Amino acid sequence: MTRVLVVGGTGYLGAELVRQGVAAGHEVLATHSTRRAAVPGVSRAADLSGVEWRVVDIRQSADVAALVTDVRPDLVLNAAYAKTDWRTNADGAAHVALASARVGARLVHVSSDAVFSGAASSYAEDAVPDPLNPYGAAKAAAETAVAAIDPSALVARTSLILGDGTSAHEAFVHAVATGVGEGVLFTDDVRCPVHVGDLAAALLELAGSGHAGVVHVAGSDPISRYDLGRLVAARDGLDPSLLPTGLRAELPVPGPLDVRLDCRRTQGLLRTRLRGAREFLAGPPVDAGHPGH
Repeated sequence: MTRVLVVGGTGYLGAELVRQGVAAGHEVLATHSTRRAAVPGVSRAADLSGVEWRVVDIRQSADVAALVTDVRPDLVLNAAYAKTDWRTNADGAAHVALASARVGARLVHVSSDAVFSGAASSYAEDAVPDPLNPYGAAKAAAETAVAAIDPSALVARTSLILGDGTSAHEAFVHAVATGVGEGVLFTDDVRCPVHVGDLAAALLELAGSGHAGVVHVAGSDPISRYDLGRLVAARDGLDPSLLPTGLRAELPVPGPLDVRLDCRRTQGLLRTRLRGAREFLAGPPVDAGHPGH
């Protein structure tokens, strides 16, 4: 039995890693921050019997070291992030990497396509990060720290994460389609969305492979946020014509427009198939507590 520590276990991806880890028969421990929030997936993960939950602020190096030394996991999956907090995204990743290396744990660190500017549109794993905003810069710094601290670690870049009606993006589509919320869906912002179930399964599979370095784990379809929203709306019985559109290029805050992660090499390492959004959003959502893969 593998002893698995999921850092950021109450996040959307973290909760799915917890669920799948338990389903695979692993001994799973998971963390949440001292500012635990009501986020998608928390109740599903928290209700799992046998999961041990620990409180840790990964911005505090000593606290992370003490936790990992006490837990002594075989595998650490770092899915923690905070959109606007450098200390969590960059420093925290370094703290987790240092603590994992000290106990000899296998580390899988989750990164983002935000490390790229979009200037090249398609990015292979060996592409050099060129972030445009603070979040992307923090994630790029985290990648550098993890690789320097533990060259045997796996750094997994991913893209927009969706599920079966439970992700933040799907909730946003519902809100703007029904007039409950404000905002627009960008027609010029292209990503490669991935299903949370596929992503978690791929990360767990890669964790057991011994593969090191950077991998790209995203869906096979490049698609704009607007077209993605239309797929969500159509699946969920909403009128796609009600979705408001806009251009990310017109925002005062810079951000990447067209970022396509080339996942062909990583897909070749996997049994898990990384479906495109046009496939996993084609049918009705399944039970949110048991996502399909």
